[in-house]
Amino acid sequence: MSASQKPASPLVTSKTQLVEDLQNACTPKTDWRIGTEHEKFAYDIRTLCPLPYGGVPGIRALLEGMQRFGWAPVLEGENIIALKAEDGASVTLEPGGQFELSGAAVETLHQTCGEVNTHLEQVTEVCQEIGAGVIGLGFNPKWRRQDIHWMPKGRYKIMRAYMPTKGNLGHDMMLRTCTVQVNLDFDSEADMIKKMRVGVALQPIATALFAASPFSEGKPNGYLSYRSHIWTDTDPDRCGMLPFIFEDGFSFERWIDYILDVPMYFIYRGGNYLDVSGLSFRDYMSGGLTGFEGQFPTMADWTDHMTTAFPEVRLKHYIEMRGTDGGPWARLCALPALWVGLLYDQIALDAAWDLCRNWTDEEREYLRTEVPRLGLKTPFRGETLQEITQEVLKIARNGLANRARRDQRNRDETLFLDILDEIAGSGITPAEEMLDAYKGHWKGDIDKIYEEYSY
Repeated sequence: MSASQKPASPLVTSKTQLVEDLQNACTPKTDWRIGTEHEKFAYDIRTLCPLPYGGVPGIRALLEGMQRFGWAPVLEGENIIALKAEDGASVTLEPGGQFELSGAAVETLHQTCGEVNTHLEQVTEVCQEIGAGVIGLGFNPKWRRQDIHWMPKGRYKIMRAYMPTKGNLGHDMMLRTCTVQVNLDFDSEADMIKKMRVGVALQPIATALFAASPFSEGKPNGYLSYRSHIWTDTDPDRCGMLPFIFEDGFSFERWIDYILDVPMYFIYRGGNYLDVSGLSFRDYMSGGLTGFEGQFPTMADWTDHMTTAFPEVRLKHYIEMRGTDGGPWARLCALPALWVGLLYDQIALDAAWDLCRNWTDEEREYLRTEVPRLGLKTPFRGETLQEITQEVLKIARNGLANRARRDQRNRDETLFLDILDEIAGSGITPAEEMLDAYKGHWKGDIDKIYEEYSY
């Protein structure tokens, strides 16, 4: 969820206009870029309590401290709710104060890793000054919903009220989860289709490799990726595995139809978020939105609305891979490496599609349901997900080798997959390592996770 600027925007007059907007997002392969986003939990170093917005340590103090590095504040009323950089990167807040870097669009994974390192160095410097810490996990391991502070952002107030009408775990999603995701380009409708299909089908593999949320309120919760499970009981209208993208005829227009059918949350006008939760964007386009009769949406409204669908893979002006838990420093560069390797080399993309093209809707849904519990040990087609994951990683490694993007030490991008190869080779997810530590040398003390996994 990104902080958005609201310049003057043309009216949306037809569905054709929305389809053309996606067509215009097609990007030549020579201009493809990588955008990485990662969230982390901020906490009081003395008490381990989640940070409130105000006070010291607090989220506002962290945002103010970051400005020394050239970040410009973004305000909502009198509150700093985000930071912007000249290169297009931003720092934003999730509802429970999760602190997110939305990285700049860069050419190589080496640049991505440099950006991640710089950001975390900046964050930890400011945190040390204000008495805070940050940790990368998929789910808050210790604190209850009522222990988390809501951030002062208008859209979150509307979502907070609406979420419980659609599922049981929406507030947990908002307050207690963190993710890592990567945003990637496409050069045509056909390229988008294949990348979306591979991305959705193989998303459970990413979920398993990065599973890092086995604890809730200080105890094991029965899952390896509880964050992933939470999305299955958040809002069926806007989450899931998108079986329609595997149907004949999937296209930009079919995606637009899907987004049009996702119920609205809000309209942004005059610096305020206006509650239209549950209403139809189609009605808005026809001038018949309840309470706003005779008014029509702008392209900025449409851009906002597109961000309120939360499937495992999301199409905007780029494709977002959304299936993984937040994690430690070393894994933040591995997630973009996985997907760049699979999707940015044609030979690798074709091989990945050949691997999963005949999986059924039922099989994909089975993986979506079982992987959060079983990880790489999930049975599938006479073997386990571990064996399939190793094959996927070989494809990704070949894709990165074919890209041949080297750093100053003449290393290609395949080095960022090494940590995933270790996980897949052992069959032991990060969550299972945490559970072993909890039962072993932590002696059931969840506070130890902050000592061992904080940045």
